[in-house]
Amino acid sequence: QVQLVESGGGLVQAGGSLRLSCAASGRTFSGYAMGWLRQAPGKEREFVAAINWSGGNTYYADSVKGRFTISRDNAKNMVYLQMNSLKPEDTAVYYCAARLGLVRPTTTYDYWGQGTEVIVSS
Repeated sequence: QVQLVESGGGLVQAGGSLRLSCAASGRTFSGYAMGWLRQAPGKEREFVAAINWSGGNTYYADSVKGRFTISRDNAKNMVYLQMNSLKPEDTAVYYCAARLGLVRPTTTYDYWGQGTEVIVSS
């Protein structure tokens, strides 16, 4: 089993920046593809970003491309989501997730964190 714990969420003004962190434990996570997903109130969970085991390949949803950056530090068992130029429509609960197999833009993952809330004010 892999345990994932997100942190770094909060309230931020539109145009601002925020960095989310995800700490992995239970098993070495370097062999997993990692992703960030989000769910806004009344909406379905959607894909945000993903990164492969080495960090060399990344995917982004069109809605966040150019504004968000996913990265990982396998030595520290950490994955990050740097969010810049935030918009009110980015408001959601953000989830860190781990996936066995190849990285791809999907909402299907094997392990999930509890989520961290991001609120972007107008």
